[in-house]
Amino acid sequence: MIEAIEKIRKMGDSIGGIVGCVIRNVPPGLGEPLADKLQADLAKAVFTIGAVHGFEYGSGFRGVAMTGKDHNDLFYFDGQNRIRTSTNNSGGIQGGISNGMSIYFQVAFKPTATIMIPQGSVNLKTLEEETYLPRGRHDPCVVPRAVPNVEAMAALVLADHSIIRYGNARI
Repeated sequence: MIEAIEKIRKMGDSIGGIVGCVIRNVPPGLGEPLADKLQADLAKAVFTIGAVHGFEYGSGFRGVAMTGKDHNDLFYFDGQNRIRTSTNNSGGIQGGISNGMSIYFQVAFKPTATIMIPQGSVNLKTLEEETYLPRGRHDPCVVPRAVPNVEAMAALVLADHSIIRYGNARI
């Protein structure tokens, strides 16, 4: 990743990337089945981060190529009296509510718009087309800086849902 970003930076260009997030030990029962679905609140939170262009949880887009039989997460007892699923295609969230499995999602970040290569633009004063070359320091990829932002937004959403479910005493 570092080599790819450095190569792009030397060219004056930028690239995007994907940040994956796994949240372990989430209790079952966080979220709501309708208006406050856990996955919807996670998506909304990460979409507030600059340069985010996509959110996928669980099997995401890969799930459309599966049948219901293959995609369904079947429940079982794990021997320690905990309910688990044989797969985790749902990404730890079913029907908007955490199911006790690890929650996992991915966030897609677009390439940085400000690059060190001349680009076409328009001048609003003269109403003419012109070439624009940015100045200053700009990241060739926001992904390394985005990781703690994704983690923080996920933590805030889980804290909110924990308060809704258990009240302030649990935190």
